[in-house]
Amino acid sequence: MVRSVEKAFRVLSAFNAERSTMNLSQIAAETDLDMSAAQRFTHTLVKLGYLNKNPTTRQFELSVRTLDLGYHFTRANRLMERALPYLQHLSKETEETVNLTIPDGTEVVFVSRFLSRHVLNTDVIVGTRLPAYCTAPGLAILSRLPAGEAAAIIEASDLRPFTPHTVWDKTQIEARIVEAGQSGFAVACEEIYHGDGSVAAAILDTVGHPIAAINIATSLARYTRSELVERFAPLVVAAARSISKL
Repeated sequence: MVRSVEKAFRVLSAFNAERSTMNLSQIAAETDLDMSAAQRFTHTLVKLGYLNKNPTTRQFELSVRTLDLGYHFTRANRLMERALPYLQHLSKETEETVNLTIPDGTEVVFVSRFLSRHVLNTDVIVGTRLPAYCTAPGLAILSRLPAGEAAAIIEASDLRPFTPHTVWDKTQIEARIVEAGQSGFAVACEEIYHGDGSVAAAILDTVGHPIAAINIATSLARYTRSELVERFAPLVVAAARSISKL
């Protein structure tokens, strides 16, 4: 592994919503680099355009150029290209929020998102990561993995309650995965955000391995759990199967 590349990405990854701006000593502390190394890497990243430095406060922040990596991913990813017409169709047909998520370790990452005209009280945007064990897309993906792989992901997850409705007991999670595998879809209600309900189905590759999930999210103020399933489960299952066949 090229250590200098790893360190450069360590610097970029240190910035987040809680640490949107940092000075050199803060960057060094967050990345476990000495001051000399932190100075070299931040200087290089500023020259390349991936960091901005305020000349007055000497604070660093991510630049708009960091979005280029995400942009190139969305344009180069063939799955997203295949899924786009189905996401658009579901969005128009249901007028609800429609998402495409991809698994990464113990999490799912939102890579495409069509918002509803009905406002959902969530802060999910493209790039948001959520745990697989308590989200509909995550459970749908886990349900199509070999049992040992799914169990390893649950074992590695930071199991904890986000709301009073979060299912985070390992035995109950395993039962939900089995249920989702039998029904072909997964449901999660108010497990991350209050008032949010979601139903999802996994997208499979040519050998039947889950590579993504498509889900419809809506407000539980407008639908009960049973209405959510009855109305939207057949749609996400059909869309996921269609994308999987391409």
